Amino acid sequence: METLQSWRVRLSFKNATIFMTLLNTITALFLLQGFLSSPSSRNSKLSPDHSNSVKLSYIKESEEMRLATQPWKLIKRVKEIEQEVHAGPETVQQKDIKQTAAADLSKRLQDFRSLNNASSLKALDEWRKRKMERARQWALEKNGTITSQA
Repeated sequence: METLQSWRVRLSFKNATIFMTLLNTITALFLLQGFLSSPSSRNSKLSPDHSNSVKLSYIKESEEMRLATQPWKLIKRVKEIEQEVHAGPETVQQKDIKQTAAADLSKRLQDFRSLNNASSLKALDEWRKRKMERARQWALEKNGTITSQA
């Protein structure tokens, strides 16, 4: 029984916290040493000049290969076609198309206005006629009620 209680004393939360703090501190020191150490001491197998020259040669080779695989003639032709599209006789055609579209739209609006005016004038005349008819009927009813009361 005493051995069980002695283990409980040793495995308390306070002791576990202290143990984890020490472990984290040691880990932090090792990581700090790794970050602060010079790159040349890390790469002690190869000299820095040799590794840099090898990396540069790989970079140059890959750049040359990438440039060799690009279709330069096709790219140049596409750029020429784009320039032809943006400048040339099509701009005149586009202006003509816009002008004809504007003229067509203006004509359609005028036609719509004239039709709208004619129909609105006709509706206005009909409304006036109905209004006059109602006023006449109201006047007749009023005169009829006045004469019947007298």
